[in-house]
Amino acid sequence: MTLQVVGISGLPRICADDDLAALCAAQFPATTWADGTTGLRDGDILVVTSKIVSKAEGRVISGSDREAAITHESVRVVATKHTPRGITRIVETRHGLIMAAAGVDASNTEQDTVVLLPVDPDHSARELRRALQEASGLRLGVIITDTMGRAWREGVTDAAIGCAGIRPLEDHRGRVDSFGHPLEMTIVAIADEIAAASDLVKGKDSGMPVAVVRGMQAWTSEENGPGARTLIRSSSEDLFWLGTAEAMEVGAQTAIERRRTVRRFSARAVEDIHIEAAVAQAITSPAPHHTQPWRFLRIHNEKRPVLLDAMRTQWERDLRELDGYSDESVAKRLARGDLLRSAPVLLMPFVSLDHAHIYPDAGRTSSERDMFIAAGGAAVQSLLVALAAHGIGSAWISSSMFCSDVVRETLSLPSTWQPLGAVAVGYAASESEPRQTLNVSDFLL
Repeated sequence: MTLQVVGISGLPRICADDDLAALCAAQFPATTWADGTTGLRDGDILVVTSKIVSKAEGRVISGSDREAAITHESVRVVATKHTPRGITRIVETRHGLIMAAAGVDASNTEQDTVVLLPVDPDHSARELRRALQEASGLRLGVIITDTMGRAWREGVTDAAIGCAGIRPLEDHRGRVDSFGHPLEMTIVAIADEIAAASDLVKGKDSGMPVAVVRGMQAWTSEENGPGARTLIRSSSEDLFWLGTAEAMEVGAQTAIERRRTVRRFSARAVEDIHIEAAVAQAITSPAPHHTQPWRFLRIHNEKRPVLLDAMRTQWERDLRELDGYSDESVAKRLARGDLLRSAPVLLMPFVSLDHAHIYPDAGRTSSERDMFIAAGGAAVQSLLVALAAHGIGSAWISSSMFCSDVVRETLSLPSTWQPLGAVAVGYAASESEPRQTLNVSDFLL
């Protein structure tokens, strides 16, 4: 297989409403190949810099409108990059392309102007192909290119943003390599590879915006084909949908709302490292008197039924003797504690009152205790949010607070340890229902 690339020379400066196809076709006879032959053949592919397509389509605006144009041409900001010249925005364009400044370019254009990308590069490629084929009588392919950076790689290269008459992707999945191993992931971006090869001839400052590629006939077709849009990976499959700083910001903004009460867990085990990481976050919570009053007990399986049975006995006695509930009501309420038995992990948060001040009056002593309880509540919330950040579900159950003496006795704990409920931990068995939207004005007074 032989691949040849030559530039189309002699093109004038392109302006709005120029017939780009006619201008290119007029130079075909003078196109000279390495073997001395001239002209084009069936199956040749014209690779055209998007800038001259945009100019012919009148996509040139005042340079003073550049930032507004970037915003208008973007559907979302992917990342921002600070440079000595200012801030560069990496954005997703209306076409679905991820690129710097939405492709709005001030190079190779008149002073104080910038060039936008074509409105629909695939449509531009189809129209250009149609006109070129009518003018030449040949079966041709067309690729429209623009310059892009690449993740993890220095430098830029040309990539296809529009194409017609060419198969943009070559799917190798299901084939076998030379050792007989099946190929499972390989899909070759043919149109991008052709675009990059042609840029070696066109260059960035050669004044030669069109090249012809020969030797790729196997990838050209009679039909226009699906276009370069098929090269764009959907955001749902993109592992790098946001820049690092932007992803961290989104994570920080949504961390609280990701915490949901989970009442059905899968059998998937929760690794100790995630429990330890969540507790490490919880113990950064604010606390009174520069103390660290939080305590978290992980109740292992051999101790769990002993503790929960003792708590159940106390709760059932209260429901029957103090509340006077019927057998049906008692059973219904006791069933709520079954989650603590079935969860993959059971954590019991406490707050130690060892360093709580005792005042001469009961009022301040009670307020002091409340202050420590509030600090414990902050730690519990931090624990739940940290678990959610690792994709781990949880459910806070208040039951231990209603039988604190039973909990301390069963677990042989100091009398100063105040239970703050129990936390069932595990991976959710299913997605949570959408959270009910509350009216903030009902709570922010």
